[in-house]
Amino acid sequence: MLKEIEHANGIYLYPIEGEPIMDLISGIGVSALGHCHHAVVEAVQSQAAKYMHTMVYGEFILAPQVLLAKALAEALPSPLDTVYLVNSGAEAVEGALKLAKKVTRRYEIVACRNAYHGSTHGAMSLMSSEIYTKPFRPLLPQIRFIDFNEESHLDQISEHTAAVILETIQAESGIDQPKNDYLGKVARRAREVGALLILDEIQCAFGRTGSLFAFSQYGIIPDILVLAKGMGGGMPIGAFVASQTHMHQLAINPSLGHITTFGGHPVNCAAALATLQVLQNQDLIGQVSEKAELFRKLLPHPLIKQIRQSGLWFALDLGDANLLQKVVNLAVEKGVLIDWFLFNDHSIRIAPPLIIEEAEIRKACVILHSVFDEFK
Repeated sequence: MLKEIEHANGIYLYPIEGEPIMDLISGIGVSALGHCHHAVVEAVQSQAAKYMHTMVYGEFILAPQVLLAKALAEALPSPLDTVYLVNSGAEAVEGALKLAKKVTRRYEIVACRNAYHGSTHGAMSLMSSEIYTKPFRPLLPQIRFIDFNEESHLDQISEHTAAVILETIQAESGIDQPKNDYLGKVARRAREVGALLILDEIQCAFGRTGSLFAFSQYGIIPDILVLAKGMGGGMPIGAFVASQTHMHQLAINPSLGHITTFGGHPVNCAAALATLQVLQNQDLIGQVSEKAELFRKLLPHPLIKQIRQSGLWFALDLGDANLLQKVVNLAVEKGVLIDWFLFNDHSIRIAPPLIIEEAEIRKACVILHSVFDEFK
């Protein structure tokens, strides 16, 4: 039976009836600071009391937008210095695709099989699964698919390609990390043929993998970076980031090449800035490795065939979709919220808020083991 949530705090969801539930998926990566973090709540309340929606095309200077964009640009390496604020990850992907086409004057997009970039029409066009795309065809033309980590496919990136779009860590296939300098090889191939590299960090940025931005661990810098989910501390916001030279292309021919009514909403920007400041000023990201190691020590169980992991982000492979559904359902009954992956229905998703403490990790793993024991 579905439970109605009355309130949420920290890593817990509190139903109207029944016991608290440990949220081990952070609202699919959104609540990186947990639920109702005091800094985010204070920022939202303070900004809402000043002003909310005003005008949308730059008629006025809105401090929350400016401060957030400045903070993001300062946290990112050159030339990623210009931020376009939107409402969600899918909208950020749409903007990134338009920007790549405008800059290169090309139309072909290369994407990876089993990647997920959103469900809007353009973002869905980057999805290889016929199960999800067939009912909505025709989609965008000239989309070419390659396999993540398959170097032999890189010759499909050509002089016709506007952009290659990749997740820095492929999420919905069950947490697949790049291997053997794969991202570097993609970046070099794109540069050779004049294509742009778009990195989708909608799920993996803002500390999830142990660094503020995951690409910093792989020695590359994308031409366009896509952000959302954990960015807003629970509020809906996204962004795509590029150089000022590239981003200027959206301001000319036509002058309103990309517009969004609610993008950069002042309240959401205030929440996102507060989230970023907490991550920068506290040691939550620095604690990711230690907390992840504790999970790796405590999680193993005979039911788990394999554990894949990047920071506080785990895929526990059970090898059986039916078993997984039973495990997920029983876990919620016992007070732990876990999930699966869109293109991997036999692996459990665990991605707790970064604020999770050692005692909570231990408690969660005890509960999970009691669930696993039911199916040995």
